[in-house]
Amino acid sequence: MLYALREGLASFRRAKFAAFASTSAMTVALVLIGLFGLVGLEAQRLSAWMRQRVGVMEVFVEEDASQTQAYALHARLQTLTAIDSTTFVSQQEAQQIFQREFGEGSDIFADTPFLPASVRLYLKPAYVHPDSLGQLAGRVRIWQHVDDVVFNQPLLVKVQSNLRLVTTGIIVLGLIVVLAAIFLVANTIRLTIYARRLLIRTMKLVGATDAFIRRPFLVEGVLQGLIAGSIAAGIVGGCYRLLLTYLPQLAAAADPRTLWVLVGGVVTTGVVLGWLGSWIAVRRFIRTIHVH
Repeated sequence: MLYALREGLASFRRAKFAAFASTSAMTVALVLIGLFGLVGLEAQRLSAWMRQRVGVMEVFVEEDASQTQAYALHARLQTLTAIDSTTFVSQQEAQQIFQREFGEGSDIFADTPFLPASVRLYLKPAYVHPDSLGQLAGRVRIWQHVDDVVFNQPLLVKVQSNLRLVTTGIIVLGLIVVLAAIFLVANTIRLTIYARRLLIRTMKLVGATDAFIRRPFLVEGVLQGLIAGSIAAGIVGGCYRLLLTYLPQLAAAADPRTLWVLVGGVVTTGVVLGWLGSWIAVRRFIRTIHVH
């Protein structure tokens, strides 16, 4: 193993142009993978946000229920597992919302509050599905002092369908980019290995095993992947910060862990990609060298 480490580092220093070419190719591939990962993370977060917004459920309180009973119903709704947060809307607040939304002409209803009190339920993203909301609405609808439970099921079904289509597209494109990156890296590393075919043949002549020959190239591939991953992580991280600068509304809801997940994911992918590309290239090349 010590020999493999020394030889891998030495080969990286000796073949500077070949190492630069393969590292550059790997960096480009990792930047593409990182950008797709960024799009995927933001799409997932946007999907959860949209489902939570669309999946708002409103529970209307019976008109003859007292204020104490309405507050008791609100407290009971807060104990449900699916609930992320709730908002109690009194009759007076409902009247103000009505006047604000309908504008002119709504003043004729200002004398007597005619809208019932209600509780708005904001569900956790995991529970925002048409079936889950339907079951929850049916369960709450039979509670005491509940007049009706409403939510926009057609809109939720449409949003779910569109989000599923977008997610599938991102996954398919991401897999294509990853496969293209593996072949690109493997072919680039194969060229650097081909330049050292005489060294490999000599090592086989003196009795070196395939595993012994392969190890230095794997070390070199991992080192290239680490360097390429670090450069690509810096580029992708910079793009992410630039995106947050130009989209303040995205920055307001951004998760601080996203940047670290991106950086760690890109660097790890670079190491794995360097090792895998080297392993594929060396394995296929060694098989073509026969010692007679």
